[in-house]
Amino acid sequence: MDNKIRSRSEITESDKWDLSPLFKNDSDWEAHYSDLEKRISGYSAIKGTLASSLEALEKGIEFDLKISREIEKLYTYSHLKSDEDRGNQSYLAMNQKAMNLYTRVSEASSFMTPEIQSIPDEIILSYMNDESMADYRFSIEKIIRFKPHTHSHEIEEILAMSAEMAQAPSDAFSQLDNADLSFGTITGEDGSVTELSHGNFSSFLLSPKRDIRRNAFFQYYDAYKSHKNTIASTLAHSNMKDWFYARVRKFSSCREAALFGDNVPAGVYDTLIETVKSNTAPLFEYLNFRREALGLDELHFYDTYVPLVGDINFRMDYEEAVETCVEALEPLGSEYQKTLRNGLLNGWVDRYENRGKRSGAYSSGCFDSAPYILLNYEPGNINSLYTLIHEAGHSMHSWYSKNSQPYVNHDYTIFVAEVASTFNETLLSAYLLKKYASDPAMTAYILNREIDNIRATLYRQTMFAEFEKLTHTELEANRPLTLDSFTGIYRGLLEEYFGDTLVVDEELSLECLRIPHFYSGFYVYKYATGISAAIALAEKVTSGGREAADNYIEFLRLGGSMYPIDELKKAGVDMASPEPVRNALEHFSKLVGMFKEAYGKLQHSRAKN
Repeated sequence: MDNKIRSRSEITESDKWDLSPLFKNDSDWEAHYSDLEKRISGYSAIKGTLASSLEALEKGIEFDLKISREIEKLYTYSHLKSDEDRGNQSYLAMNQKAMNLYTRVSEASSFMTPEIQSIPDEIILSYMNDESMADYRFSIEKIIRFKPHTHSHEIEEILAMSAEMAQAPSDAFSQLDNADLSFGTITGEDGSVTELSHGNFSSFLLSPKRDIRRNAFFQYYDAYKSHKNTIASTLAHSNMKDWFYARVRKFSSCREAALFGDNVPAGVYDTLIETVKSNTAPLFEYLNFRREALGLDELHFYDTYVPLVGDINFRMDYEEAVETCVEALEPLGSEYQKTLRNGLLNGWVDRYENRGKRSGAYSSGCFDSAPYILLNYEPGNINSLYTLIHEAGHSMHSWYSKNSQPYVNHDYTIFVAEVASTFNETLLSAYLLKKYASDPAMTAYILNREIDNIRATLYRQTMFAEFEKLTHTELEANRPLTLDSFTGIYRGLLEEYFGDTLVVDEELSLECLRIPHFYSGFYVYKYATGISAAIALAEKVTSGGREAADNYIEFLRLGGSMYPIDELKKAGVDMASPEPVRNALEHFSKLVGMFKEAYGKLQHSRAKN
């Protein structure tokens, strides 16, 4: 085989993340684990005391936060090591130990929320107004808000005990998806044979040769077809888990339970779906143009990602990609640029795919670590450049947050996290369009890429969000979730969101079985709201000068010190209104018009030459 995926040991050390600032080695981790395990018993000394005085409350909170901070450090190391090679049983066991310890800490500390909620309102309000509790006010406010959804200490302890078991559907899917599935090999354009994987699947979909795209698509989905009943079962049980906890917490639906913590009104979710579905005309226009430009009688999913400007040979090595990202983010200032460059080149990033490595990409870390990034970077795939700057947005958000907020408030919500990441992507596109303004082919290529990015993030993620809403509603109405119901609902959405512009192959109905985010209920809508807010903020920063950029940096510094809707309002975007989503869809429509014009000029120029 010409292009065999490398083993972990074959990856150069400088291309791996540096986890030594967390723990020197595995033995150091084990020593800290053993020490923390012994200290869990300290919860018994504060149990029953939190309501006795302000001092006792403060002492209890500080003890709990210290334990949480240290267990997050243990978990961060173990899950990053496990994701380096999902087939490494030693690190899988280490991660399970960390999760088990987290569960035991949750059990031991489960009395805290009920005890704090039992403090009379007038007393807890007086505590919150004390200067010594300034850092804890928002945290306590959230605890009080959950009072109607919290049970006695005994029930809370049982719920805490169930946390590890509740991860079973997600863990089972992850192991199957990342360690056990095999996709065979694909013969590329140059005749070389490459092992098909999660990491390079999208690269094959970019191939100008339709046979390669088609073969990769059907071969990839054949693996899921072979396990479709098993995966449908894991997904169904993940939804059942959501419904169990929603009912226990006295919420009327899984969605209400999921949105409550961020204080996001259900109207934000519904408005997103309604606004996107009522504005599919630009998407249909683009897909019809894509079909015509490719000279096809009918458009299939595997035809929707290949660049329409097909003779651009993109290649950007990792180091050059870092410099490109840094230059694109120049409007955010020198501190942002310097910090980002240093991190991306010196230990934050695990850069390349290796056998068994977790697919995709993410930014992850804790208060006491770097904001690490897992990548499966491919120099010949422009999506890798965008993925890098996307995850860099998360990591810089983490960097600003932990350097501006105390531990208790540093952890921002996913809702605002997706704003920071897609904001970076928007600035990258603007930068690349300016950089290649004199190159009509590259201009058309970048516009094509930007359209496809927004299409995938706004339209597609909204479709995912509606899928989650509909499948959870089925469960809440006591209707079974089976393979047929999952694929039937998903196929209906594909036909609704794409109309007659796309031929929906039977295999595409299985797409709902391969999305890892579906195991974290009601997560994906945040990508769509995030890109809507990001487009609005990017326009402010690129046209508003230093003040707008400073306001954006201050938004990053807020961390988790406010509810996400309120943080975005401070940044200048009101997500309770449909306007940001409408504006993003209008932006998409304008890009389609610009691209059609640029593509027409390019074709005319080539015809003359």
